[in-house]
Amino acid sequence: EVQLVESGGGLVQAGGSLRLSCTASGFIFNNSVIGWFRQTPGKERDGVSCIDTRDGSTYYADSVKGRFSISSDHAKNTVFLQMNNLKPEDTGVYFCAADAMGTVPKVKAVWDFVPIFWAQGTQVTVSS
Repeated sequence: EVQLVESGGGLVQAGGSLRLSCTASGFIFNNSVIGWFRQTPGKERDGVSCIDTRDGSTYYADSVKGRFSISSDHAKNTVFLQMNNLKPEDTGVYFCAADAMGTVPKVKAVWDFVPIFWAQGTQVTVSS
């Protein structure tokens, strides 16, 4: 059974930092693309960042470049999203997601990431 368990959301003031974690099981971690999407009320779920665990390639939405950093710990089957200099517009529910079955296509950008597995979501609230 595939599982993605995320943690690390919370409430922070603008300019602050949070780190999200996503621990995966049930698939080959080293042969996957894993990342985060963000959703706010009334809007579609948008890709924020993803990492190709095969070669460490990372991809970011323009709105978070230079502030967010994604990384992976293969020993722990965990992907991290370090979020610095948070802004109120970063507020939303963050969903960890993975494309991890069969031949996983190489993505060209975060908008190219089409996951098939999803975590439950964690709330991030940035106050002004």
